[in-house]
Amino acid sequence: MEMLGVPFALVWVVLGLSCILAGKVNKHKPWIETSYHGVITENMDTVLLDPPLVALDKDAPVPYAGEICAFKIHGQEAPFEAVVLNRTSGEGVLRAKGPVDCETQKEYTFIIQAYDCGAEASGASWKKSHKAVVHIQVDDVNEFSPVFREPMYHASAMEGKIYDSILQVEAWDQDCSPQYSQICNYDIVTSNTPFAIDRNGNIRNTERLSYDKKQRYKVMVTAFDCGQKRATESVAVHIDVKPVCKPGWQGWNKQVDYEPGTGSKQLFPKMHLETCDGPLSAVRAMVELQTSHIGKGCDRETYSEKSMQKLCGAASGSTDLLPAPSISTNWTASLLTDSGRDSDLIFNFDGRQAANVPEQVVPQNLTDQFTIATWMKHGPSPGLRAEKETLLCNSDKTEMNRHHYSLYVHNCRLVFLLRRDFTQVDTFRPAEFHWKLEQICDKEWHYYVINVEFPAVTLFVDGVTYEPYLVTDDWPIHPSSIDTQLTVGACWQGGEVSTPRFTQFFRGSLSGLTIRPGRIETQKVISCLQACKEGLDIHSLESLGKDIKFHFNPAQSVLVMEGEDLESVNTAMAKVSYINSRQFPTAGLRQLHITTTVQCFGEDICISIPDIKALVMVLPPSEPRITIAGSDQLVRPAADLRGSMGVAPFKELRITSTVTKGDGVPFSAVYRPGVLEAMHNLDYCDVLVIGEELNPEQESLEIHHSSLMGKHLDATNSTSGISIYGVDSMAHYEEALRQVRYRNWRPATLSNRRFRLTCSELNGRYTSNEFNLEVSLVHNAAPVEHVNHMAVQSQYMRSVHHPLMVHSVNSHISGTPPAATVVVVICIAALVCIVVLGIYRLHSTHQDSSKSEEDGAKDPEMDWDDSTLTITVNPMENVGEPQTVEEVNEEEEDEQAGDITSAESDDSDETEEEEDDEKESKLKSKLEWDSSSITY
Repeated sequence: MEMLGVPFALVWVVLGLSCILAGKVNKHKPWIETSYHGVITENMDTVLLDPPLVALDKDAPVPYAGEICAFKIHGQEAPFEAVVLNRTSGEGVLRAKGPVDCETQKEYTFIIQAYDCGAEASGASWKKSHKAVVHIQVDDVNEFSPVFREPMYHASAMEGKIYDSILQVEAWDQDCSPQYSQICNYDIVTSNTPFAIDRNGNIRNTERLSYDKKQRYKVMVTAFDCGQKRATESVAVHIDVKPVCKPGWQGWNKQVDYEPGTGSKQLFPKMHLETCDGPLSAVRAMVELQTSHIGKGCDRETYSEKSMQKLCGAASGSTDLLPAPSISTNWTASLLTDSGRDSDLIFNFDGRQAANVPEQVVPQNLTDQFTIATWMKHGPSPGLRAEKETLLCNSDKTEMNRHHYSLYVHNCRLVFLLRRDFTQVDTFRPAEFHWKLEQICDKEWHYYVINVEFPAVTLFVDGVTYEPYLVTDDWPIHPSSIDTQLTVGACWQGGEVSTPRFTQFFRGSLSGLTIRPGRIETQKVISCLQACKEGLDIHSLESLGKDIKFHFNPAQSVLVMEGEDLESVNTAMAKVSYINSRQFPTAGLRQLHITTTVQCFGEDICISIPDIKALVMVLPPSEPRITIAGSDQLVRPAADLRGSMGVAPFKELRITSTVTKGDGVPFSAVYRPGVLEAMHNLDYCDVLVIGEELNPEQESLEIHHSSLMGKHLDATNSTSGISIYGVDSMAHYEEALRQVRYRNWRPATLSNRRFRLTCSELNGRYTSNEFNLEVSLVHNAAPVEHVNHMAVQSQYMRSVHHPLMVHSVNSHISGTPPAATVVVVICIAALVCIVVLGIYRLHSTHQDSSKSEEDGAKDPEMDWDDSTLTITVNPMENVGEPQTVEEVNEEEEDEQAGDITSAESDDSDETEEEEDDEKESKLKSKLEWDSSSITY
């Protein structure tokens, strides 16, 4: 000590003071929480502690003594370590030494202590905290997929039975947590199977199984844990169907083909009900024919509304407000139509289309009695419940906006508005009639008829009567000079707006909208107009047993049969038939639905009978080919065109129809007067003027009303042509067309006039060819005083019209009469005929007016023209049987009534030719010979 120059005693003093100072610096232990809770996700290394791992020391901020140097873990050999992050703040973290697996151990509990850094840098004299308990939970990760406990499952099910559970499949999962280890859902992978599975793995059948249909099913099933992890491999489930006696209808076909024109066809001729010997007391079967997808609800006639009214015997005078677009009915041309369904003319309104009915078409004088009828298909309009949808509206055309009468739909209610004029008492009158019916918004076709017998208004829907549930009154309308506008599909707003426009548009489909003023429709006519042409029938109705009760709905689309004896029910069901009375029905499928209930003794329903769904396939009909034929040239002298009756352009017209049967062999039927059986009807024929329209000051094309008497035909004409319409036979159409007359009282300006004729069946479903005909004048006839009818033969006449010329030439060649004899005979005969002609002309002068009426029924080829008439006697004819002109005309009328023309003499039968030759010889000898052209 002395060598260092420091006394030994002083050293001991320093050391002692140091020890005293050190003991004063590190005098406190570290402090931590008493317990910690931690969470660690498996396969991760960081533990989330609550509260965080922090050690505190009251010796701070003294270096070493106030710092934390370590955390130590004790017990259970826990795979964790504690690491000091900041010695000054005492923060630490708990980490896993290696991968932690929840499936091995889900929880850990151990002890942890904190240590300060002691009194000096060497770390001597560390002080430790108290012991704290740490609980750590291991969070699961969805590592494993579900696995089925069995590699394959087998089960069996009895046919005809519905099971709550046929078998149960089970899967499990290796994950440790309930979320990932539990199976939350099962699913059937195989599509279109009659099975379902619940979340517990129970498999059940969703429909009755049939051994005849399928004997074994293989269904693939998968599983999902609650973390939606799917099984790696699906499991196969085999379900065998065991046959049993099953109640139900047997011996029926899924589809029945129906050939048009075959009448009533049995649908289930071998069908019988199997009840498995169960004791029954009654059987009730309902057969329903579903045809809502066809046309306007079923297969109905697609003739025009006017034609249908005529066929059903409705009173005349109705106005069709939605006719097919044409030259004369062009106000519907802008509307959307859907004629793809068997040419059934349907107008679709989408809320933007409407049409103004021309003033000359609008029905006038709607008195206290009138009828409004229409077909309508309408559905609800979401979001537009407050908007009125107008079918028909008659409102002021200008200035004001008064609705005189209208028919509209509002909130699925049908409302008819009728405002009367101040013609009677100035008082409240019924004005609005409301009906609330399901049919208005069911998106199906229905036939609506409103019969007005003011103040009563009755609605018919599909033939069933409905009275209004609400009638509101209003004042009559003040009279004014404002014109009205009738519209379809919306209402015309002529006043209260700057620009007149449509409003209250209709959204739906309409067809056959008509008004008939002055009369109301009868129940019989209404039923006829909406009647279906197809339906169910019972074949051999008289053979049904007395214990069978049956009932048809009005449309014959639903048949209900009840019986107590099973054999009688089977016999009755075998007689259920389908019938379609249309000659050309709509081809396609019709669905059949049969529901059956069986009652047993003492029980309501004891046996469950499955429903039957079958199909009726209506085969395409043999489509007719309508052909119009005849001479396409008509050459006539100017005098014939100037005559009071003009000429008949279609005198030689022939209408034939040809259909091709399934074997490809064409079948032809030519319709003539006197033939009772016609293959089918026509519904209109149009004669259109080609080129410039007719000049009404000098020409006309018309048909006399008497030509339509006794037929279901009407006609309209204009400068564009003439239209004959109505459902009638081809023979009647042929007769009527032959009576069409063309007259030109100034033929000098005529070079030629061309016409085009077309005919239709079923409102345009089948149309004929376009037959073109040209009428022209005999241009070389003007300088000749007497026309030689032998030299100038009418071009539309066939050679068979002149058998006399052939016979006379042959007679002159084969025989050898002296020339002088021939000349003498001709001269005498000519003198006799001239005398007869003079008498006739005097007689016709006094009876000119009556003769013009009689000439209307004569053949226009035989019209007399005094200015150019030349009578020539056939020198080879027997003059011992004189015949007057009146007798010739009568014979001519008889011939026309029998319709004996050259058009019928198309074949080469010798007997017919000889008969025609004799008749033509008698006529031509008196009407067509010209003595000025004979060489003596």
